[in-house]
Amino acid sequence: MVTQYKNLINGEMRHADGWLDVVNPANEEVIGQVPACGSEELDSAVLAAREAFKSWKTSSFEERQAVCQAIAAAIKENADELFRLLTSEQGKPHAQAQQEIYGAAGMASAQSTLKLEEEIIQDDDTRLHRHRRVPVGVVGGIVPWNFPVMMAIQKIVPALMSGCTIILKPSPFTPLTTLRIAELIADKVPAGTVNIITGEDALGPMITEHPGIDKITFTGSTATGKKIMEGASADLKRITLELGGNDASIVLPDADPKKVAEQLFWSSFANAGQICVAAKRVYIHEDIYDELSAAIAEYAKNVVVGDGAEQGTGVGPIQNKKQYERVLELIEDAKDNGYKFLLGGDKDPSGSGYYVPITILDNPPEDARIVAEEQFGPVMPLMKFSDTDEVIKRANASDYGLAGAVWTGDTNKGVEIAEQLETGTVWINEYMHLSPFAPFGGHKQSGFGAEYGKEGLKEFTYPQVITVKKDNVVA
Repeated sequence: MVTQYKNLINGEMRHADGWLDVVNPANEEVIGQVPACGSEELDSAVLAAREAFKSWKTSSFEERQAVCQAIAAAIKENADELFRLLTSEQGKPHAQAQQEIYGAAGMASAQSTLKLEEEIIQDDDTRLHRHRRVPVGVVGGIVPWNFPVMMAIQKIVPALMSGCTIILKPSPFTPLTTLRIAELIADKVPAGTVNIITGEDALGPMITEHPGIDKITFTGSTATGKKIMEGASADLKRITLELGGNDASIVLPDADPKKVAEQLFWSSFANAGQICVAAKRVYIHEDIYDELSAAIAEYAKNVVVGDGAEQGTGVGPIQNKKQYERVLELIEDAKDNGYKFLLGGDKDPSGSGYYVPITILDNPPEDARIVAEEQFGPVMPLMKFSDTDEVIKRANASDYGLAGAVWTGDTNKGVEIAEQLETGTVWINEYMHLSPFAPFGGHKQSGFGAEYGKEGLKEFTYPQVITVKKDNVVA
């Protein structure tokens, strides 16, 4: 019998009138059901969150920290169960699922130490100026399917630490692990402070437009982010949007192909390429292009594509059918245009599961769809460049600006290039390292606002200045 999971509303685990099936992308089998919530359940969650906000907004830093650390502990103590459940619904290999679960616990613990201190701007004989941050109110959090647990925690913990309450909507593709965590923390968070409800895509706009919600924090596609921004504009909700990226890596001629090939491979293919900051365009200097591209392709031949629950799997399936079909469409477009493949380009028509073979393209043109669009799958286009100024222009010629990387033996040169890239984050000689204490956000159409660190925490607050005039006091 398929397990049915419940939602967390006002401290209680509840179901709705209908159910949604959740499918394992490795075999397309139904592995669980979750409540199909609508306006009635959302209204209940909003009512609970608004009531809880009355007291939670005045809670102390120590009270907030204790709750967030309890969330971190619950995840860590149940990590073995959680990472297996995550693999079954998301598809990523067990080792990568473990990283996400333990990473979420570590993120919750680290961010529970963040505190926004009151600032005294002026204190003299004339007046006292106090600048403080006050919580926005009730937050609506909408989470994607590629890192469902990490992204849920990244919305829940800053909301709580700022004094807000939250209603979280997991993706209908990957809600199971989040709902299991909801069950684990139901008695550890004050009733109504954290509410987790599931539903189809239509639930997202209901959250965005609900008059009882004060802020939206969303991680997902740029197209959906634009719709959320439009929906939130009706009552000027505060928003934080972490959106798509077409992230460029630049490999300079002094990089050692033998050392960087494996790292470059995983910068594109971790989580089957389903990472907003994955390397989606790789520019390699012509002096080392042939050697490095051959080394990446050779390494790729030894990486197993398969069920993430099976030992030895390096790259799992695409998480859902819609994205699977889109990735195949991009590959077919590349084949139809006669672009050269170093690896991949075909799919196995037999069997079940949303598997796409590791695909590496050899120097496609800049206007190729496989280069110009965010693939969000196990596809890696490699392109040659000869001039540094030219490759910086090519890297910046995108509507996106989320992240990027420079690979070089000269870190000073790497920093010089990084400062010219139009992205929110640039790594030098590594990839995908995010600190809970450093802000993360996109430029251009890759986002609005920031997450992580104190800058991320501020996103859940309003600034308030209190001014006390000291002279000429009216009796």
